[in-house]
Amino acid sequence: MSIIAWIVLGLLGGLIAKAIMPGAERIGLILTTVLGVVGALLGGFLATALGFGDPIDEFFDISTWIAAIAGAMLILFIWNAISSRR
Repeated sequence: MSIIAWIVLGLLGGLIAKAIMPGAERIGLILTTVLGVVGALLGGFLATALGFGDPIDEFFDISTWIAAIAGAMLILFIWNAISSRR
């Protein structure tokens, strides 16, 4: 995928993860995009490590979106755990 596709996937994956996860985190659009891109990378890495193939290969593949959203939710969970301590 191109860098533009990664950014779009990250933005949409991050927004979907924020909509699914409960909580009142106040992060902007840029941080949501970064969270989504990092989540997509993490989700793809974990899915590959667990033997589910290479889910982050095609933009319109459902496994790409599932891995990206699951990874973004994991990153959002970690973000909420860290920011709640402050």
